[in-house]
Amino acid sequence: MSLMIKGGRVLDPATNTDQIADIYIEDGSVKKIGKKLKDHADEIIDATGKYVMPGFVDLHVHLRDPGQTEKETVETGAAAAAKGGYTTIMAMPNTKPVIDNPDVLSYVLNKGRSVTPVHIYQAGAITVGMNGEKLTDMEDMAAHGAIAFSEDGKSVMSTKLCWDAMHMLAKLDLPFLDHCEEKTLVNGGVINEDANCERLGLPGICNAVENVIAARDVLLSTETGARLHLCHCSTKEVVEILRIAKQRGFTTLTAEVCPHHFTLTSDDIPDAPAPRSESDDTPTLSAIPSNKEGYEMVNYKMNPPLRTAADRAALIEGLRDGSIDCIATDHAPHSAQDKNTGMLEAPFGIVGLETAAALTYSELVETGVLTPLQMAEKMSYNPAKILKLEGGAGEIAVGKDADLVIFDPVASYVIDKNTFVSKSKNTPFHGRKVTGRVDMTIIGGNVVYQFESEEKKND
Repeated sequence: MSLMIKGGRVLDPATNTDQIADIYIEDGSVKKIGKKLKDHADEIIDATGKYVMPGFVDLHVHLRDPGQTEKETVETGAAAAAKGGYTTIMAMPNTKPVIDNPDVLSYVLNKGRSVTPVHIYQAGAITVGMNGEKLTDMEDMAAHGAIAFSEDGKSVMSTKLCWDAMHMLAKLDLPFLDHCEEKTLVNGGVINEDANCERLGLPGICNAVENVIAARDVLLSTETGARLHLCHCSTKEVVEILRIAKQRGFTTLTAEVCPHHFTLTSDDIPDAPAPRSESDDTPTLSAIPSNKEGYEMVNYKMNPPLRTAADRAALIEGLRDGSIDCIATDHAPHSAQDKNTGMLEAPFGIVGLETAAALTYSELVETGVLTPLQMAEKMSYNPAKILKLEGGAGEIAVGKDADLVIFDPVASYVIDKNTFVSKSKNTPFHGRKVTGRVDMTIIGGNVVYQFESEEKKND
């Protein structure tokens, strides 16, 4: 099987290439890159006016499989990934049961290989049951295919245990994907601690919740030599910690930011109904929340929370100056039943695989913060480097796997959660107008997703 992609703007961060070129693909790998190639191909794709980038790599996804398959499965999560332009994803271990042993790890890896062409990797848990008391056998899980470890959803609160985990991961040369949250400071908070707490009548989460653990773990990583990756960074202080550490030569430190944190702030959370007396049957703060412009309030509840405009500006600057290395989704599907409660009771998290590319382009590329090549770097090349993926993930090069995304930079549309292929629809971006669309995702030279307009679907 051969494929020719004609006339696209080829963006390869590995070689700093930004050029109009053709790509000839055969037997799953890139064979030629050049102008006006004449090779015969079984299929020809006209990419004129579009970007051809390495397939996106997301090192922070929740698949909810095993244990919560009413929210997502390996199959549906992979389908959402392909629609979003992702050819490789890393699943977090907070499943039921937790991914803390080779048997559960192998379940996800084997299922991924059998049901989807999307490359599925699974992070192992750092502590048994994610209970923060005893380290898992990370060597054994690494031998069975774990290429990263995380306690995502919580921090390893014991400094000694975290120290021991980093020593082991340094020995294995595998990254520690770090959720930074000092749980004793949370105090039941559900949104950022700022003026919006009073507006909404809700308890807040201060920046120190994230900052304290981030600072601690950066220091631990410098002592142990562990490859530390800070997940879903959200505060201006963490950006400064990253900037200073990197300026001082801490080369094993990387970080990510999510589209919701560089797009929204706590000011965007819609108002809730005013509390009423018990004799009044009007909904209260703990009941079904109100809507604003069609957005559900509970879909603005995420961890870490949406921060202030100053935090958002710092995150954007961190992406621009390289203090933050990559963009990840923290795709966190929840069923409508789980989310359709109130801000105090609803689980944290939103889906993100199907909206990340458009939000990144709209918020960062169109505004001049990043170039298209830097978008590919943040969404493809850097995450692949952090995970040390083989096969040429994150780059476009002769002899490497043909894992690519074709992206239309002029397509403008309104995000519609009802078109999501994810099992869950919990997004604050329903109804938001964006520019930039994934038109095609190619894995191993095979088209695994192709955009089809609603008009064409209805023909």
